[in-house]
Amino acid sequence: MPHRKSLTISLAVLIFCLSASLAAPVFAQDDIAAQKLKVAELIKQTKYTESLPLLEKIVVAEPNNPDMHLYLGFALIAQADTTKDAAQRKALKVRARAEFIKAKDLNVDAPIVDALISSIPPDGADGAAFTSNIAANSLMVEAESFFSQGKLDEALVNYKKALELDPKLYHAALFAGDVFVQKGNYAESLVWYERAIAIDPMIETAYRYSATPLMKQGKTEAARDRYIEAFITEPYSKFSRGGLVQWANVTNTPLAHPAIDIPSDIKFDDKGNANMSIDASTLLGGKDDGSSAWLIYGVTRGEWHKERFKKAFPKETVYRHSLPEEAEALRNVIALATADKKVKLNPSLVKLKKLDDEGLLEAYILLARPDAGIAQDHPEYLKTNREKLRRYMIVYVLTGGGGGEKPS
Repeated sequence: MPHRKSLTISLAVLIFCLSASLAAPVFAQDDIAAQKLKVAELIKQTKYTESLPLLEKIVVAEPNNPDMHLYLGFALIAQADTTKDAAQRKALKVRARAEFIKAKDLNVDAPIVDALISSIPPDGADGAAFTSNIAANSLMVEAESFFSQGKLDEALVNYKKALELDPKLYHAALFAGDVFVQKGNYAESLVWYERAIAIDPMIETAYRYSATPLMKQGKTEAARDRYIEAFITEPYSKFSRGGLVQWANVTNTPLAHPAIDIPSDIKFDDKGNANMSIDASTLLGGKDDGSSAWLIYGVTRGEWHKERFKKAFPKETVYRHSLPEEAEALRNVIALATADKKVKLNPSLVKLKKLDDEGLLEAYILLARPDAGIAQDHPEYLKTNREKLRRYMIVYVLTGGGGGEKPS
């Protein structure tokens, strides 16, 4: 996937949160301070390639300045966008990745940095084409070069032409939105981001990018909703997670899932039987708080491993831990624990039951307890249950795991 999908507004968000490092000449060397001010102005004008030689000088003078290494990484990516020679382009992206790693090593305070590093292959190889439509793809490549040089009007013309040639070209609409953000026309940028979302609502990027113009206007609550949509669309993406964390840091919002202790460690033997590690006092009935009900968790998981999975997923030949398996196992625990009305449930079981009663058990599993197998069921669940995922985020995650807020 084309790399600027991940990088352009990441820079805007980082500048929003780290602008102090560029905003004023706070360093002793007057020439370096002047260069920083010039870099700030060039980045504001999206003239990333022009900022490159200045940033290279700054990091030599201040090798331990994490923010400058971060901005240099973006400038190198921008230079790669304007470079036609494949070998030179790869070399520039390798350097950009190294700068992001250097910024991380220097403890730059930006959750998105890990995602930036992972978005660039170690060898700097190009991502996929924007579209199989050759003419539209050519327009997109040229538009990216224009954008990196601050030629916003020329870039916008190309994005629009590319979208005419391929009406399903997500990145053409997305990047047109970027242009209007840079122009300060936030209302129009949202129109284009919404157009990208309409093209493919299963991609997180346009949701996340659309939060930037809202943040710039101080509309943090509206931005919150965009970051939530990005996260529930692709919850296992470092970019969607980083965007939400960035928002939380700016707004001093605690993020947490409900604290639920599931006292089991499931392993399957060669015959598919489940072996579960569980506290001895639970097995001996030493706790009258529903804890012994966790025994049914392992039994249910064993049934799914041996035969239930094949029936539920006939097209899959290899067993995996799935969302319906985990949900059924937890519901069986809740049912067994609540069978005796005299038992006062422990806090974990109380929370699990509350989640189930609210219809949010699957949302909790997908967002708080996913593994590689369960994660495969997220896209299908998202198609018909976006509201439940959104509600779980608002009621639980954005209240520090407490579940005290009603969704707005």
